[in-house]
Amino acid sequence: MTEQSDLFSAPAPADQAQPAIKIKALRDQLNHWAHQYYVLDEPAVPDAEYDRLFRELQGLEAAHPDLVTPDSPTQRVVGAVMEGLASVRHAVPMLSIHTETDTEATGAQAFDARVRRELGLSDADPAIEYVAEPKFDGLAMSLRYENGRLVQAATRGDGEVGEDVTHNIRTIRQIPLTLPDGVPPILEVRGEVYMRRADFDALNERQREQGGKTFVNPRNAAAGAVRQLDSNITAQRPLSFFAYGLGAITPPGEGGPVFRTHYEMLLTLKSWGFPVAAQVQIATGATELVAFHQQVGASRDALPYDIDGVVYKVNSLQLQRDLGFKTREPRWAVAHKYPAQEMATKVEGIDVQVGRTGKITPVARLMPVFVGGVTVTNATLHNLFEIRKKGVRVGDQVIVRRAGDVIPEVVGVMPPLTDATEIISVDGVPIKQRHGNPPREIYVPNFRMPSKCPVCGSDVVREKGEANHRCTGGLFCAAQRKEAILHFAARRAMDIEGLGDKLVDQLVDANVIRTLPDLYRLGLTSLIALERMAEKSAQNVLAALEKSKQTTLPRFLFGLGLRHVGEATAKDLARHFGTLDAIMDASVEQLLEVNDVGPVVAQSLHTFFQQPHNREVVEQLRACGVTWPEGPVAERAPQILAGKTVVLTGTLPTLSRDAAKDMLEAAGAKVAGSVSKKTSYVVAGEEAGSKLAKAEELGVPVLDEAGMLALLSGTGA
Repeated sequence: MTEQSDLFSAPAPADQAQPAIKIKALRDQLNHWAHQYYVLDEPAVPDAEYDRLFRELQGLEAAHPDLVTPDSPTQRVVGAVMEGLASVRHAVPMLSIHTETDTEATGAQAFDARVRRELGLSDADPAIEYVAEPKFDGLAMSLRYENGRLVQAATRGDGEVGEDVTHNIRTIRQIPLTLPDGVPPILEVRGEVYMRRADFDALNERQREQGGKTFVNPRNAAAGAVRQLDSNITAQRPLSFFAYGLGAITPPGEGGPVFRTHYEMLLTLKSWGFPVAAQVQIATGATELVAFHQQVGASRDALPYDIDGVVYKVNSLQLQRDLGFKTREPRWAVAHKYPAQEMATKVEGIDVQVGRTGKITPVARLMPVFVGGVTVTNATLHNLFEIRKKGVRVGDQVIVRRAGDVIPEVVGVMPPLTDATEIISVDGVPIKQRHGNPPREIYVPNFRMPSKCPVCGSDVVREKGEANHRCTGGLFCAAQRKEAILHFAARRAMDIEGLGDKLVDQLVDANVIRTLPDLYRLGLTSLIALERMAEKSAQNVLAALEKSKQTTLPRFLFGLGLRHVGEATAKDLARHFGTLDAIMDASVEQLLEVNDVGPVVAQSLHTFFQQPHNREVVEQLRACGVTWPEGPVAERAPQILAGKTVVLTGTLPTLSRDAAKDMLEAAGAKVAGSVSKKTSYVVAGEEAGSKLAKAEELGVPVLDEAGMLALLSGTGA
């Protein structure tokens, strides 16, 4: 099997002893990727993969300095001017900084040691003071102000020449268009344009609703927005900005400010109206750099924006000048990365998992890859539609993302890099797969969802209008066991007091309970044997189980966890059919005759009761003594609130929330959880909060408990 480090190597000749050819191949590949990333805003590979080839090129050039050329990616800031945008020559080059890829504490220690060595300091000399700040994952930007007014905004480009994006930058509300009195006549502020995660998610959601292109990550969404030729498009994409440095500035002798430290300069920028990251702080010596790296890393996933590391800069501007630059990087600064949240690997197979609610999720089996701080071997593919949209097949090279405790997911398929043909295997059958230009021809079959649940063998269905497939064996499927039991025992279902999450976990994990009828076969001995279960508690649970056997048909139907069947629909079904047998034997057409039962609900009900496993569980529950009054159910009370939507909030004087809800639903009302323009009434009790405020804002009628009772009796408004 191909090793991970060899998966995406640039094309190379058979004779690796020819460093000049290998170096050229690496440069071509890196330039191609950089063009896709910086110019087209369409990243083809994870940053970690680019960094890996970049380091390989650095190593070859270090071994063969005679082969180093000025146009090598290692000798220049990668980027280019996008066609259609005017070019801007930076008065002060926008150079990048060295990246320390050692994600452990030694990365900060190595930087501090280098700085001390360059300055000729010994161990006896004082520790160096640094400024530590987050490394934002956005687009570097230079803002030029003349006499306090923004006159030009430019991207980094190749470091010497960038793109004029002033018309778009003016749409970012965090960037001041004018500055307060006292700023120098010439001021270039350097910083990062980025997109907050919440704004990115909202943008993608709008794009999906409008059938537009969705974006891979916030960085590229921000870059694409900044480079629009039409600023109206940029204005619709919520961008943000952080300042972190200066470019050209009026010198002190001509009226410019005198800064002694980098931190002082950042505080001044903040006082002039520029946003500066709250995490920026002074760190003295390697020990405090390490602490900062760990502290920010621990809160990384809680930040409202993406970062991929932190940046250390020598605080003293005089020491920065003493240290100077080397080729394309300052010696006085370094970027210290965190473990990559995106990595490249290969799909070795596609399996499915059954969730607690019966959802069938396709999962990619991956060649093991270290991403987000852990080794990942599986990643979610969400559903069949996502697989089709991303074009994922067995054998593909894919980008995998993992951030914090988030389940790893396949972001997309990587384009092929080399002209090659390989033989892969799908379910033991050799399949040919060709890569290269023209675009690859793949002889790998599309993944198909199973027709039967891999856990219980029940039918797998996808309801019309839904993206997810589901197992229909809700009462029998082992994967859904805990969820089914908890729902069955809920207060508004069978109301089995004491049967909560912890006890259900123990019963299922110990294999004491396999299906719902096993609840009624529990004995005192089996309960007392469980951890932290005293005899009195066990007796209370058994008493609650015995009491629950006497129930009603609507409660029993609701307790079965039938998809789309809530309490109101359970009551409608019981009222219409009268007996459980009639409901189980009803055709789709007969189910459609029930009030508020549409095609989706009717089909779901019919499918559920057609599963032999589910019918068997129902019969066993009856055999265990679960019973209810059979025969015709009383007709509905007068539906005086039919078509009305009511919201309950606060604590009512005499009625519980459940009792009030039952009364409203019995009168035909729909009881909703939030207030909108479509809300008919809000019933408010003590300590009513935001729902009451929303009702008053929208002019929705507000009732107290007495007003609700009057409404139900027909004497109210």
